[in-house]
Amino acid sequence: QVHLVQSGGGVVHPGDSLRLSCLASGDTNRIYAVAWFRQAPGKEREFVASKRWLGESTYYSDSVKGRFTITRNADQNALWLQMDSLKPEDTAVYYCAAGANFVNFDDWGQGTQVTVSS
Repeated sequence: QVHLVQSGGGVVHPGDSLRLSCLASGDTNRIYAVAWFRQAPGKEREFVASKRWLGESTYYSDSVKGRFTITRNADQNALWLQMDSLKPEDTAVYYCAAGANFVNFDDWGQGTQVTVSS
């Protein structure tokens, strides 16, 4: 099992930037891909971005493409989500996740709140 601990988040203004961090521990050798998801109040959890743990394949949702950047450092067992040009509609609880492929993410972080408000 992979244990994921998140940090970062908070309240920012529209147009601001924020970076979320996620530190992995445990059986990290089984990680093939990592991802960020988010869940806004009253909405389903949605995909934000994903990246291969030991490769360059990267994917973004259309709603964040060009504004958010997912990075990872497998040696440090860490991944990040750099969020720029934040919008009020980015307000949500953000979760990092790890999985054995790009489809099934079995291990999840505890979630962190991001609020974008003027």
